[in-house]
Amino acid sequence: LSIIMIICLCLPSIIFAQGDPGADPDTTVPVDGGLSILAAAGVAYGVKKIKEYKNKKGADAEKVK
Repeated sequence: LSIIMIICLCLPSIIFAQGDPGADPDTTVPVDGGLSILAAAGVAYGVKKIKEYKNKKGADAEKVK
């Protein structure tokens, strides 16, 4: 557990998403593609959970009858 905490505290100071702002613009890391895929996956997961909730709610209502 303590090793995981040390790693979590030290890694953010070592890892950077992009290089120096004054560097060549061709060497920067594009974040747009991965971010849009992550957002789409989040929306799809949310829709799935809502459908599961509605199906469970309908099944629970039928049990009461």
